[in-house]
Amino acid sequence: MSMDALCPTPTPLALRREAFVEKRRHFDGQLDEQTRRWWHQALEQLADQPSANTLVLLSSQCKRRLGDAPLAGQPDCKQTQQARALLVAQLLEQQAGGDQLALLRQLFLWGDDQEKSALLSILDDLDSQGRSLDLALQAGRTNNREVFAAIALDNPFPARHYPERAFHQLVLKSLGMGLDSGRILGLAQRRSVDLNQLALEHMEEQLAAGRSVSDALPQVIAFELLSQAQRQRLRGLCQQQRLPAHWLRHLPPEA
Repeated sequence: MSMDALCPTPTPLALRREAFVEKRRHFDGQLDEQTRRWWHQALEQLADQPSANTLVLLSSQCKRRLGDAPLAGQPDCKQTQQARALLVAQLLEQQAGGDQLALLRQLFLWGDDQEKSALLSILDDLDSQGRSLDLALQAGRTNNREVFAAIALDNPFPARHYPERAFHQLVLKSLGMGLDSGRILGLAQRRSVDLNQLALEHMEEQLAAGRSVSDALPQVIAFELLSQAQRQRLRGLCQQQRLPAHWLRHLPPEA
């Protein structure tokens, strides 16, 4: 039996290369001459020495070289975050003949919270077929708000690749962390009777504990799928002023 049969070639990740070409062009155009010179030298160094160790070294320099300046047109994304994401993408592209998924896991494991967030923010472009689902689910178990937000908010990966139960858990954890669930991509398409039940159970738990209900909770609920009993319960809570009056706007008129 041949060694090739015993050690099959790893399946490569499906990177969206066109997306990274555009991200690099946009990023490069925002740098001043001195910073751009350093950035090009960093890319050349990674090309000459394509390893996780080289990437970690360059990633550590990004904060000092780029600071916290936001990307033009993307105020929630800093130049440092984008640079780190582009370095990850370049290294994975250069490792097309190797085990890219194992490398991706290694980079995530080695990264600090900000580096993890940068990687997760572009996970769908790094892996358009969802082979890194286990990594994404692992990331979602964190209690770090920044890391969790990177996979949960403005990120197409969960909507495209999460099974129903995992997506529901992500939504509920977003509510529990006080994040804006309206920024969960694909939420409108994933609303369901089951998610309604989970969201209302979360609401009842908050009320029972004397806590205020998240302003984002109505974005999670498919009001048209509520049962008559669930609608009556919500109307009663609004009348008791335990829920904001604006909840009534989401409910269909009483017959």
